[in-house]
Amino acid sequence: MKKLFFGIFSVLIISITSHLAVAKEISVTYVAGHPPVFRWVKHVNQTFIPAVNKSLEGSGHSIKWSEQYGGSLAKVGDELEAVEEGLAEIGGISSLFDPAKLAVQNVTYYSPFVSSNVDKVSELMTRMQFENKDMKAAWEANGLIQLGGSIAIDDYLLMTTFPVNSIADLKGRKIGAPGPAVTWLKGTGAVGVSGNLTTYNNEIKAGVYDGVIVFASAALPGKLHEVAPYITKFGFGAQYAGSIAANKDWFESQPDVVQKALIDAGETYRVAYQKDLGASVAKFLSIMESQGAKVSEASPEMRKKWAAGMDNVAMEWAKKLDSSGVNGTAVLKAYMDTMRAAGAKPVRNWDKE
Repeated sequence: MKKLFFGIFSVLIISITSHLAVAKEISVTYVAGHPPVFRWVKHVNQTFIPAVNKSLEGSGHSIKWSEQYGGSLAKVGDELEAVEEGLAEIGGISSLFDPAKLAVQNVTYYSPFVSSNVDKVSELMTRMQFENKDMKAAWEANGLIQLGGSIAIDDYLLMTTFPVNSIADLKGRKIGAPGPAVTWLKGTGAVGVSGNLTTYNNEIKAGVYDGVIVFASAALPGKLHEVAPYITKFGFGAQYAGSIAANKDWFESQPDVVQKALIDAGETYRVAYQKDLGASVAKFLSIMESQGAKVSEASPEMRKKWAAGMDNVAMEWAKKLDSSGVNGTAVLKAYMDTMRAAGAKPVRNWDKE
C-alpha cells in the first residue's frame, strides 16, 4: 500500500510540476518601423495585443509585451530582418518595402488600376497569404510565419505642389512613390523617386519631390496636404502592403494555445483596422479640403491614358520572377482571376497582354 501511495503521489507531483513548468509568462517584442500615428501601428496596441491577452486568459500562459515602434528597433523596411534574426518575436512586416524577399506579396503594387475596393483587396489578399503556396513559401523562406492582420491600403492618390489637369502636366516633375509604385510613373513623363511616409513631408518642403503618390488615410496624419495641396483622385487602386508575422522558430516552439491566440488576433486586428480605415477615408479627404487642399477627380479618359501609357510592369515583374525560379506569372494570374471573380473591372488586364 505504501508503495502504491508513493507511486500515485510521485505521479501527481510530476504532473503538477510539469504543468507549472509549461504555464509561464512569455516575453514578446513587437516591432514596427512606422510610428503609432498610422492606424496599422495604432491597432497593434489597441486591438492585436488586447485580443491575444484575452484569448490567453485562464490558459496558464501570458505575454509580457515590449512594443518597439517608429524606428526604435527597426526602420521602415527593416522589420523583416529584425524578426527573422530574433531581435523581435513578432512584427508588422512591410512587404511593400521588401520587394526582393517578399516579391510575390507585392503583386498588387505591380498591377495598379485593378480595384479601389479596399475591403475586397484586404479580404482576398488575406486568403491568398494563407492558401497560395507561393505566398506561403515566401514567408517561410525568410524564417517567418504569417499571422494574418493584413495591412490593406486605401485607394492611392496623386498629391502635388501644382495642379494636374492632364498627363502632360507631369512631364519632368519629381514624384515620390513607395517601392514598386515608382513603376506606375513610367510613360507619364514624370521622374519617379522611391520614398516612404516618414520622409515625404520634409522632402516636399525641401524640393526633393514635386509631389507624391499616397493614400488619404495617411496623407492627413502626415500633413501632406500642407505641402502638396493639389489632390487628384486617379483610382490607382487599393493595395496590400504587408502582414503581421512571427519568427518561425519561436512561433513553432510555442504551445498550441499561444499559436492559436496569435493567429486569431491577427484576424481581429484586420477587421478592426479595416473598419477604422473605412470610416476615415472620406472624412480625411473632407478635412484636408476644409484646410485648403484642392481635391479633383481624374476623368476616365485620363485614367485610361495613364494606364495605357505604362509598360506592362505587372508582366515584366512576373516574368522576371519566373526566371529566378519564383512563380510570378502564376501569382499574377491567381490575383487577377481572384479580383475579377469578386467583381473588379481592371482598366488593364495585366495578365492577359
